[in-house]
Amino acid sequence: MPAPSPAPAATTWDGLVTAALLGTERRSGTGPRTLLDEAAAQTARRRAGLRPAPAVALPEPTADDPRPPLPTAARRRLAMLLTDRPGTGTTRRGSAPDLLELLPQWLAAANEHGYGPPPELLPALLDAARGRTDLRPQALAFAGPRALWLGRLNPDWKFALRATPGASAALPAPEDAERVRQLWEEGLFAERVALLAAVRAHDPEAARALLAGTWSTERAEDRLMFLDSLRTGLGAADEPFLEQALSDRSRNVRATAAELLSALPGSALAGRMADRALSCVALDRTTATVAVEAPHECDPAMERDGVVAKPPAGRGERSWWLGQLVEAAPLDRWPDRFGGRGAQEIVALAVADDWQGELHAAWCRAAVRQRDIGWSRALLGPATAAGAAGPGAVSLAERAKLLTALPQDERAEWVGEFIAAHGLSEAFQLLGVCATPWAVPLGRAVVDALNIARDAGSYPWSFSGVMGLAERCLDPAEVVRLEALTAAVEEPEGSAPGAGGYWAEAFQRLAGTLRLRRAMRDELTPGEPGPDVR
Repeated sequence: MPAPSPAPAATTWDGLVTAALLGTERRSGTGPRTLLDEAAAQTARRRAGLRPAPAVALPEPTADDPRPPLPTAARRRLAMLLTDRPGTGTTRRGSAPDLLELLPQWLAAANEHGYGPPPELLPALLDAARGRTDLRPQALAFAGPRALWLGRLNPDWKFALRATPGASAALPAPEDAERVRQLWEEGLFAERVALLAAVRAHDPEAARALLAGTWSTERAEDRLMFLDSLRTGLGAADEPFLEQALSDRSRNVRATAAELLSALPGSALAGRMADRALSCVALDRTTATVAVEAPHECDPAMERDGVVAKPPAGRGERSWWLGQLVEAAPLDRWPDRFGGRGAQEIVALAVADDWQGELHAAWCRAAVRQRDIGWSRALLGPATAAGAAGPGAVSLAERAKLLTALPQDERAEWVGEFIAAHGLSEAFQLLGVCATPWAVPLGRAVVDALNIARDAGSYPWSFSGVMGLAERCLDPAEVVRLEALTAAVEEPEGSAPGAGGYWAEAFQRLAGTLRLRRAMRDELTPGEPGPDVR
């Protein structure tokens, strides 16, 4: 037998890589097959010569989650919601429910029942929350301690640590004074913010004392964040500290302190602002009209109490100053100024010299800030008022804010009457402040208005926002009333081409979404397995 040919001389791995990148024709005596043979031999040598590396320490186990696991049907539903991906390439949504839009409601219901997450679905849940900031609070609450554990291991999920101040270290119990003091003096900023919030919720006085102890040494931006924590449990005992903050070096800190003091109707600042505001507004008894004499200057004392001297572009100085004074004045001071009249009578008075819009807008802001139900009702006026405008509100945004001061049932009733009188074209912002699921009268008013819009040949795309709200907020029991609206109808003359098909799809999607929401609710209710809707 012929002797075996000698093995080729050893070639370095780097040389093989270079030959593969530049081409074998540039390396004499080496063809593609020879290069691959040499690479295989070098791979075997490299693997054989590897020395075992020191073992990497295993991560610390995650904290136990004592919450009960999800029912089987609810776990399947969560997996379905997390794997749904909205269609691309078209703006038409079709009749199928958007499962991803149901995820926030599912998470809220699961958190309400106190369930813990299936570990195998946490990566998909965190991926969904990574792409949607609106999901994060509910998603992280549902994920529990495992979200923080995973966030430390995967850079893609570090938002879990950023969204949970103090997540890098366990906060001490609020009553553990020594550990609280140590973390407050030595902790990172996020840990200190979380600590102050926790102590404030447990003992407002202790939190204020903690803040006062280091106030003079804090940075301006930190003082602003810490001061904001006093909104929780704000009370008369906070007034001396806030009065001192009115002289702070930072304008933003001074403004926040003034805002907090004006929310305390019995504070000295509220009294000073009321005195200034009442000196500018009076009742002309001869004509029974409101006379306004806006301030002619913004003196240093006004600035110290939070009045911003320079108006925004397009605003006059005097009207700007007047609005700030009236907004900060306690509303219970106005009846005496107007001869014992109540809020509704005061709002109904004519205002001289075109000051009504400015004065009423400031009263709107005061009613929202002070959560005054009586003034909010008076400024809203009847929902059926001509022109869809209340006597004091000057914009839909202000009407929406005034509604937040009313009890939930009254809020829903007012918006339902507004829709019945004026339709849906101006109702989107108002619907957004109503409690969910919508009360039955409000839900029926919305469905009836949508049906009227369809029958009138209205452009269906103009109501896509309201349709989206209805999918999230309408009571699932309303699905019975929707069944009759899911069929296509003859398009009225002059309507948008294809509008009838769009309306049918929209109502089909709405009905399907309500059925899914009902199934989700039943699956999460203990003792009620619910239908297996796939």
